[in-house]
Amino acid sequence: MSGFFDVAPDRRGSGSMKWDERPEVLPLWVADMDFRTAPCVIDALKRRVEHGVFGYTFVRPEFYGALQWWFAEYHQWEIEREAIMYVPGVVPALSAIVKALAKPGEGVIVQTPVYNCFFSSIRNNGCRIVENPLRRVDLSEREFTYEMDFEDLERKAADAQTHLLLLCNPHNPAGRAWRRDELERLRDICRRNGVQVISDEIHCDLTMPGYDYIPYSTVDSEAIACLSPSKAFNTAGLQIAVIVCPDEEQRRLIDRAININEVCDVNPFGVEGLIAAYSPEGHKWLEELRKYLAENYKVLHEFLVAELPQVSFTKLEATYLPWIDVRSFGMTADELEDKLLREAKVWLNSGSMYGAEGYLRINIACPRERLIEGLKRIVECLR
Repeated sequence: MSGFFDVAPDRRGSGSMKWDERPEVLPLWVADMDFRTAPCVIDALKRRVEHGVFGYTFVRPEFYGALQWWFAEYHQWEIEREAIMYVPGVVPALSAIVKALAKPGEGVIVQTPVYNCFFSSIRNNGCRIVENPLRRVDLSEREFTYEMDFEDLERKAADAQTHLLLLCNPHNPAGRAWRRDELERLRDICRRNGVQVISDEIHCDLTMPGYDYIPYSTVDSEAIACLSPSKAFNTAGLQIAVIVCPDEEQRRLIDRAININEVCDVNPFGVEGLIAAYSPEGHKWLEELRKYLAENYKVLHEFLVAELPQVSFTKLEATYLPWIDVRSFGMTADELEDKLLREAKVWLNSGSMYGAEGYLRINIACPRERLIEGLKRIVECLR
Protein backbone atom coordinates (compact mmCIF):
# COMPACT_ATOMS: atom_id res chain seq x y z
CA MET A 1 0.00 0.00 0.00
CA SER A 2 3.03 2.32 0.10
CA GLY A 3 2.10 3.59 -3.35
CA PHE A 4 -1.04 5.05 -1.76
CA PHE A 5 1.15 7.46 0.20
CA ASP A 6 3.56 8.21 -2.66
CA VAL A 7 0.78 10.00 -4.54
CA ALA A 8 -1.09 12.93 -3.01
CA PRO A 9 -3.73 15.22 -4.50
CA ASP A 10 -2.89 18.79 -5.49
CA ARG A 11 -4.28 20.78 -2.56
CA ARG A 12 -3.73 24.25 -4.01
CA GLY A 13 -7.02 25.97 -4.67
CA SER A 14 -8.91 23.73 -2.27
CA GLY A 15 -9.07 26.27 0.55
CA SER A 16 -6.22 24.51 2.34
CA MET A 17 -4.66 26.49 5.17
CA LYS A 18 -1.41 24.62 4.56
CA TRP A 19 -1.21 25.11 0.79
CA ASP A 20 -3.25 28.20 -0.06
CA GLU A 21 -1.98 30.71 2.49
CA ARG A 22 1.35 30.88 0.63
CA PRO A 23 0.74 28.95 -2.64
CA GLU A 24 4.21 29.74 -4.00
CA VAL A 25 6.02 27.74 -1.28
CA LEU A 26 6.46 24.08 -0.36
CA PRO A 27 4.69 23.82 3.01
CA LEU A 28 6.29 21.57 5.63
CA TRP A 29 4.83 23.37 8.61
CA VAL A 30 1.33 22.93 10.12
CA ALA A 31 0.47 19.45 11.50
CA ASP A 32 -1.68 18.46 8.54
CA MET A 33 -0.74 15.48 6.36
CA ASP A 34 -0.83 15.61 2.57
CA PHE A 35 -2.15 12.05 2.26
CA ARG A 36 -5.74 11.15 1.49
CA THR A 37 -7.46 9.71 4.51
CA ALA A 38 -8.25 6.01 4.84
CA PRO A 39 -10.54 4.64 2.09
CA CYS A 40 -13.02 3.41 4.71
CA VAL A 41 -13.41 6.99 5.95
CA ILE A 42 -13.91 8.32 2.42
CA ASP A 43 -16.55 5.65 1.76
CA ALA A 44 -18.41 6.53 4.96
CA LEU A 45 -18.43 10.22 4.05
CA LYS A 46 -19.68 9.45 0.53
CA ARG A 47 -22.59 7.51 1.99
CA ARG A 48 -23.42 10.44 4.24
CA VAL A 49 -23.24 12.91 1.34
CA GLU A 50 -25.61 10.76 -0.71
CA HIS A 51 -28.21 11.15 2.02
CA GLY A 52 -28.34 14.82 1.09
CA VAL A 53 -29.59 16.34 4.37
CA PHE A 54 -27.07 17.83 6.80
CA GLY A 55 -29.09 19.15 9.71
CA TYR A 56 -28.31 19.23 13.41
CA THR A 57 -26.52 16.05 14.40
CA PHE A 58 -27.44 13.50 17.01
CA VAL A 59 -24.32 11.63 18.11
CA ARG A 60 -25.51 8.06 17.85
CA PRO A 61 -24.41 5.08 19.98
CA GLU A 62 -22.08 3.74 17.27
CA PHE A 63 -19.87 6.79 17.82
CA TYR A 64 -19.24 5.89 21.46
CA GLY A 65 -18.90 2.20 20.65
CA ALA A 66 -16.23 2.79 18.00
CA LEU A 67 -14.21 5.00 20.34
CA GLN A 68 -14.44 2.52 23.21
CA TRP A 69 -13.57 -0.45 20.99
CA TRP A 70 -10.52 1.28 19.47
CA PHE A 71 -8.88 2.26 22.75
CA ALA A 72 -9.64 -1.08 24.40
CA GLU A 73 -8.43 -3.10 21.41
CA TYR A 74 -5.27 -1.21 20.55
CA HIS A 75 -4.33 0.68 23.73
CA GLN A 76 -5.72 -1.48 26.57
CA TRP A 77 -7.80 1.39 27.89
CA GLU A 78 -11.39 0.69 28.91
CA ILE A 79 -13.35 3.95 28.63
CA GLU A 80 -16.70 4.25 30.39
CA ARG A 81 -19.51 5.56 28.19
CA GLU A 82 -20.64 8.18 30.72
CA ALA A 83 -17.12 9.68 30.80
CA ILE A 84 -17.22 10.66 27.10
CA MET A 85 -18.14 14.19 25.96
CA TYR A 86 -18.02 15.23 22.31
CA VAL A 87 -16.64 18.56 21.05
CA PRO A 88 -15.56 19.94 17.64
CA GLY A 89 -11.83 19.80 18.40
CA VAL A 90 -9.10 19.27 20.97
CA VAL A 91 -8.25 22.98 21.21
CA PRO A 92 -11.86 23.95 22.06
CA ALA A 93 -11.80 21.06 24.53
CA LEU A 94 -8.67 22.33 26.27
CA SER A 95 -10.04 25.86 26.45
CA ALA A 96 -13.34 24.68 27.92
CA ILE A 97 -11.60 22.52 30.51
CA VAL A 98 -9.35 25.37 31.64
CA LYS A 99 -12.36 27.67 31.86
CA ALA A 100 -14.25 25.07 33.88
CA LEU A 101 -11.57 24.07 36.35
CA ALA A 102 -9.30 27.11 36.85
CA LYS A 103 -10.13 30.59 38.06
CA PRO A 104 -8.67 33.69 36.38
CA GLY A 105 -5.23 34.40 37.80
CA GLU A 106 -4.52 30.79 38.75
CA GLY A 107 -1.54 28.94 37.32
CA VAL A 108 -1.60 26.20 34.68
CA ILE A 109 1.57 24.17 34.18
CA VAL A 110 2.90 23.42 30.69
CA GLN A 111 6.03 21.50 29.76
CA THR A 112 7.86 23.62 27.21
CA PRO A 113 8.61 23.54 24.33
CA VAL A 114 5.00 22.60 23.70
CA TYR A 115 2.09 22.94 21.27
CA ASN A 116 1.38 26.65 20.89
CA CYS A 117 -2.38 26.44 21.52
CA PHE A 118 -1.68 25.40 25.11
CA PHE A 119 -0.53 28.97 25.70
CA SER A 120 -3.59 30.58 24.11
CA SER A 121 -6.01 28.25 25.93
CA ILE A 122 -4.53 29.43 29.22
CA ARG A 123 -4.22 33.13 28.40
CA ASN A 124 -7.68 33.38 26.85
CA ASN A 125 -9.19 32.21 30.13
CA GLY A 126 -7.26 34.75 32.19
CA CYS A 127 -4.94 32.18 33.78
CA ARG A 128 -1.17 32.23 34.26
CA ILE A 129 1.23 30.10 32.24
CA VAL A 130 3.59 28.22 34.56
CA GLU A 131 6.47 26.71 32.60
CA ASN A 132 8.03 23.41 33.63
CA PRO A 133 10.67 23.26 30.87
CA LEU A 134 11.65 19.86 29.54
CA ARG A 135 15.30 18.95 29.94
CA ARG A 136 17.25 18.34 26.76
CA VAL A 137 19.36 15.16 26.77
CA ASP A 138 22.03 14.78 24.07
CA LEU A 139 22.22 11.19 22.83
CA SER A 140 24.99 11.68 20.29
CA GLU A 141 26.68 14.48 18.40
CA ARG A 142 23.65 14.84 16.13
CA GLU A 143 20.70 13.44 18.07
CA PHE A 144 18.92 14.49 21.25
CA THR A 145 15.75 13.89 23.21
CA TYR A 146 13.90 15.41 26.15
CA GLU A 147 12.97 14.28 29.63
CA MET A 148 10.71 15.76 32.30
CA ASP A 149 12.32 17.89 34.99
CA PHE A 150 10.57 16.35 38.00
CA GLU A 151 12.40 18.45 40.57
CA ASP A 152 11.21 21.65 38.91
CA LEU A 153 7.73 20.17 38.51
CA GLU A 154 7.58 19.48 42.24
CA ARG A 155 8.37 23.15 42.94
CA LYS A 156 5.85 24.48 40.43
CA ALA A 157 3.09 22.11 41.53
CA ALA A 158 3.56 23.12 45.18
CA ASP A 159 2.21 26.62 44.44
CA ALA A 160 -1.19 26.85 46.13
CA GLN A 161 -2.49 28.93 43.19
CA THR A 162 -1.61 26.30 40.58
CA HIS A 163 -4.24 23.60 40.09
CA LEU A 164 -3.90 22.29 36.51
CA LEU A 165 -1.23 20.73 34.28
CA LEU A 166 -1.63 20.36 30.52
CA LEU A 167 0.22 17.22 29.44
CA CYS A 168 1.12 16.57 25.79
CA ASN A 169 1.17 12.78 25.36
CA PRO A 170 2.78 11.99 22.92
CA HIS A 171 4.62 15.28 23.03
CA ASN A 172 4.59 17.86 20.25
CA PRO A 173 7.19 19.10 19.33
CA ALA A 174 9.62 17.08 21.49
CA GLY A 175 8.59 13.87 19.73
CA ARG A 176 8.44 11.85 22.95
CA ALA A 177 6.17 8.87 23.61
CA TRP A 178 6.27 9.10 27.38
CA ARG A 179 7.11 5.88 29.24
CA ARG A 180 4.83 4.52 31.95
CA ASP A 181 7.38 5.18 34.70
CA GLU A 182 7.64 8.84 33.63
CA LEU A 183 3.87 9.24 33.66
CA GLU A 184 3.61 7.55 37.05
CA ARG A 185 6.14 9.96 38.55
CA LEU A 186 4.27 12.93 37.08
CA ARG A 187 1.02 11.52 38.51
CA ASP A 188 2.52 11.15 41.99
CA ILE A 189 3.80 14.74 42.04
CA CYS A 190 0.51 16.15 40.80
CA ARG A 191 -1.63 14.13 43.21
CA ARG A 192 0.58 15.08 46.12
CA ASN A 193 0.09 18.75 45.31
CA GLY A 194 -3.57 18.70 44.27
CA VAL A 195 -2.88 19.39 40.58
CA GLN A 196 -5.37 18.03 38.03
CA VAL A 197 -3.80 16.63 34.83
CA ILE A 198 -5.43 17.24 31.45
CA SER A 199 -3.77 15.13 28.76
CA ASP A 200 -3.85 16.09 25.08
CA GLU A 201 -3.45 12.75 23.28
CA ILE A 202 -4.25 13.80 19.73
CA HIS A 203 -1.05 12.19 18.36
CA CYS A 204 -1.62 8.91 20.24
CA ASP A 205 -1.79 6.64 17.18
CA LEU A 206 1.35 8.03 15.54
CA THR A 207 4.21 6.22 17.26
CA MET A 208 7.44 5.15 15.59
CA PRO A 209 8.53 1.47 15.47
CA GLY A 210 9.65 0.25 18.87
CA TYR A 211 7.66 2.83 20.85
CA ASP A 212 4.27 2.60 22.51
CA TYR A 213 1.66 5.15 23.45
CA ILE A 214 0.61 4.85 27.09
CA PRO A 215 -2.80 6.46 27.71
CA TYR A 216 -2.26 8.70 30.72
CA SER A 217 -5.65 7.69 32.09
CA THR A 218 -4.39 4.11 32.51
CA VAL A 219 -1.82 5.54 34.92
CA ASP A 220 -4.02 8.15 36.58
CA SER A 221 -7.70 7.23 36.89
CA GLU A 222 -8.53 10.83 37.88
CA ALA A 223 -7.10 12.37 34.71
CA ILE A 224 -9.01 14.12 31.93
CA ALA A 225 -8.02 13.19 28.36
CA CYS A 226 -8.66 14.85 25.00
CA LEU A 227 -8.77 12.53 21.97
CA SER A 228 -9.38 12.78 18.23
CA PRO A 229 -8.67 10.75 15.08
CA SER A 230 -7.81 14.01 13.29
CA LYS A 231 -4.00 13.71 13.26
CA ALA A 232 -3.70 9.99 12.55
CA PHE A 233 -6.39 10.00 9.86
CA ASN A 234 -5.84 13.52 8.49
CA THR A 235 -9.39 14.63 9.23
CA ALA A 236 -8.88 17.90 11.13
CA GLY A 237 -11.40 19.64 8.88
CA LEU A 238 -14.16 17.27 10.04
CA GLN A 239 -13.93 18.90 13.48
CA ILE A 240 -14.53 16.08 15.90
CA ALA A 241 -12.93 15.24 19.25
CA VAL A 242 -13.87 13.90 22.65
CA ILE A 243 -13.14 14.69 26.26
CA VAL A 244 -12.87 11.68 28.58
CA CYS A 245 -13.60 12.84 32.12
CA PRO A 246 -14.35 10.23 34.82
CA ASP A 247 -15.56 12.66 37.49
CA GLU A 248 -19.26 13.58 37.31
CA GLU A 249 -18.92 17.02 38.94
CA GLN A 250 -16.03 17.96 36.64
CA ARG A 251 -18.10 16.82 33.65
CA ARG A 252 -20.91 19.11 34.76
CA LEU A 253 -18.52 22.08 34.97
CA ILE A 254 -16.90 21.26 31.64
CA ASP A 255 -20.29 20.84 29.96
CA ARG A 256 -21.26 24.29 31.17
CA ALA A 257 -18.00 25.77 29.81
CA ILE A 258 -18.52 24.02 26.47
CA ASN A 259 -21.92 25.67 26.20
CA ILE A 260 -20.61 29.06 27.34
CA ASN A 261 -17.93 28.84 24.64
CA GLU A 262 -20.61 27.72 22.11
CA VAL A 263 -18.65 24.62 21.07
CA CYS A 264 -21.33 22.11 21.96
CA ASP A 265 -22.32 21.02 18.43
CA VAL A 266 -20.49 18.80 15.93
CA ASN A 267 -21.11 18.13 12.26
CA PRO A 268 -22.39 14.84 10.78
CA PHE A 269 -19.22 14.22 8.81
CA GLY A 270 -17.10 14.30 11.96
CA VAL A 271 -19.30 11.67 13.59
CA GLU A 272 -19.25 9.36 10.55
CA GLY A 273 -15.52 9.92 10.07
CA LEU A 274 -14.67 8.85 13.61
CA ILE A 275 -16.83 5.73 13.41
CA ALA A 276 -15.17 4.69 10.15
CA ALA A 277 -11.62 5.51 11.30
CA TYR A 278 -11.92 3.58 14.55
CA SER A 279 -12.50 0.26 12.81
CA PRO A 280 -10.43 -2.77 11.76
CA GLU A 281 -10.20 -1.33 8.23
CA GLY A 282 -9.01 2.00 9.64
CA HIS A 283 -6.36 0.23 11.69
CA LYS A 284 -4.96 -1.64 8.66
CA TRP A 285 -4.56 1.66 6.82
CA LEU A 286 -3.00 3.28 9.90
CA GLU A 287 -0.38 0.54 10.18
CA GLU A 288 0.72 1.23 6.59
CA LEU A 289 0.79 4.97 7.27
CA ARG A 290 3.04 4.48 10.29
CA LYS A 291 5.47 2.40 8.22
CA TYR A 292 5.60 5.13 5.59
CA LEU A 293 6.19 7.86 8.17
CA ALA A 294 8.99 5.81 9.75
CA GLU A 295 10.69 5.57 6.34
CA ASN A 296 10.26 9.32 5.83
CA TYR A 297 11.93 9.95 9.18
CA LYS A 298 14.79 7.66 8.14
CA VAL A 299 15.20 9.71 4.94
CA LEU A 300 15.24 12.96 6.94
CA HIS A 301 17.73 11.53 9.43
CA GLU A 302 20.14 10.32 6.74
CA PHE A 303 19.81 13.53 4.72
CA LEU A 304 20.59 15.83 7.63
CA VAL A 305 23.52 13.70 8.79
CA ALA A 306 25.05 13.75 5.31
CA GLU A 307 24.22 17.27 4.18
CA LEU A 308 23.86 19.57 7.19
CA PRO A 309 26.53 18.84 9.82
CA GLN A 310 25.63 22.09 11.61
CA VAL A 311 22.29 20.78 12.90
CA SER A 312 21.12 18.20 15.41
CA PHE A 313 17.62 16.77 15.73
CA THR A 314 15.28 14.83 17.98
CA LYS A 315 15.18 11.08 18.14
CA LEU A 316 11.58 10.84 16.98
CA GLU A 317 9.46 8.45 19.06
CA ALA A 318 6.02 9.74 18.03
CA THR A 319 4.23 12.28 15.79
CA TYR A 320 5.42 13.20 12.29
CA LEU A 321 7.03 16.44 13.44
CA PRO A 322 10.82 16.24 13.93
CA TRP A 323 12.41 19.06 15.95
CA ILE A 324 15.67 20.48 14.61
CA ASP A 325 18.32 22.48 16.49
CA VAL A 326 19.47 25.33 14.21
CA ARG A 327 21.23 27.54 16.77
CA SER A 328 24.59 27.10 15.02
CA PHE A 329 23.45 29.39 12.18
CA GLY A 330 23.58 32.44 14.44
CA MET A 331 20.04 33.54 13.63
CA THR A 332 16.82 33.47 15.59
CA ALA A 333 14.33 30.76 14.66
CA ASP A 334 11.97 33.42 13.31
CA GLU A 335 14.73 34.84 11.11
CA LEU A 336 15.63 31.40 9.83
CA GLU A 337 12.00 30.55 9.11
CA ASP A 338 11.72 33.79 7.12
CA LYS A 339 14.96 33.11 5.23
CA LEU A 340 13.78 29.66 4.18
CA LEU A 341 10.42 31.11 3.10
CA ARG A 342 12.00 33.85 1.00
CA GLU A 343 15.01 32.08 -0.46
CA ALA A 344 14.19 28.37 -0.48
CA LYS A 345 10.42 28.69 -0.80
CA VAL A 346 9.99 26.14 2.00
CA TRP A 347 7.86 26.77 5.08
CA LEU A 348 8.83 25.29 8.45
CA ASN A 349 7.63 26.31 11.93
CA SER A 350 9.79 28.52 14.11
CA GLY A 351 10.40 27.05 17.55
CA SER A 352 9.61 30.38 19.18
CA MET A 353 5.89 29.68 18.87
CA TYR A 354 6.38 26.60 21.06
CA GLY A 355 8.41 28.44 23.67
CA ALA A 356 11.92 27.49 22.50
CA GLU A 357 14.32 29.72 20.59
CA GLY A 358 16.80 28.25 18.10
CA TYR A 359 14.71 25.33 16.79
CA LEU A 360 12.58 24.56 13.74
CA ARG A 361 9.76 22.02 13.43
CA ILE A 362 9.34 20.14 10.15
CA ASN A 363 6.33 18.12 8.95
CA ILE A 364 7.38 14.88 7.22
CA ALA A 365 3.82 13.61 6.54
CA CYS A 366 3.95 14.00 2.77
CA PRO A 367 4.98 11.92 -0.24
CA ARG A 368 8.68 11.02 -0.01
CA GLU A 369 9.56 12.77 -3.25
CA ARG A 370 8.07 15.99 -1.86
CA LEU A 371 9.99 15.65 1.40
CA ILE A 372 13.28 15.11 -0.45
CA GLU A 373 12.61 18.17 -2.62
CA GLY A 374 12.03 20.25 0.51
CA LEU A 375 15.19 18.96 2.15
CA LYS A 376 17.25 19.75 -0.95
CA ARG A 377 15.94 23.31 -0.94
CA ILE A 378 16.71 23.71 2.75
CA VAL A 379 20.28 22.42 2.34
CA GLU A 380 20.94 24.61 -0.69
CA CYS A 381 19.73 27.67 1.21
CA LEU A 382 21.55 27.01 4.49
CA ARG A 383 24.86 25.98 2.97
